Amino acid sequence: MSDKDPYGQNFYGTQPTGPGSGTGPGAVPGPGPAPGYNPGYGPGAVPPGMPPLATHGQRFLARLIDTVPLIVIAVIVSIAIYAGHWSDAGGIGFGRQFLADLLIYGLYFVYEGVMVSRTGQTLGKMVLKIRVAQLADGNAPGNAGWQRAAVYVLPGVLSAICIGAIFWLLNVLWCTWDKPYQQCLHDKAAKTVVVQAG
Repeated sequence: MSDKDPYGQNFYGTQPTGPGSGTGPGAVPGPGPAPGYNPGYGPGAVPPGMPPLATHGQRFLARLIDTVPLIVIAVIVSIAIYAGHWSDAGGIGFGRQFLADLLIYGLYFVYEGVMVSRTGQTLGKMVLKIRVAQLADGNAPGNAGWQRAAVYVLPGVLSAICIGAIFWLLNVLWCTWDKPYQQCLHDKAAKTVVVQAG
């Protein structure tokens, strides 16, 4: 019985020898690892010195908690915009709906931008002990937090015509197949990653 499977993988941990293996008589050394190669890289890997990535579950629960401020904002804005117009026979109208969306998502953008740019944490991220970090150095995002918030929140203004909802869904699901940093589109735009807050 061979100690290799049909695909050339070594079952028993013995090192192959010979030409092309990099060891043994007649071996030709390979080119070596690519610059910046880290053998620990793979799903969930982060640059050296960075805390481990947040799990998908932590990110989801943090966003779920962060919907509470969004709902509060939406209720307050809706009462202010629609007061006295609930029983209009012609409906509320696109203009009022767009104004309400603009105010709701504008205020949510400010919430997200202030929180993430300063500390890397929204209320939900604080509860789940995760934070947003700059991919380059692990620091709080600073101005990149505003860029991240813009890409995450502002497409919601277009929810009246479904574009915002489609983008939002694609955006938040992106981290489930992104490798190696599990970034959503708003993370990619701001060059950030979500990590454990220690």
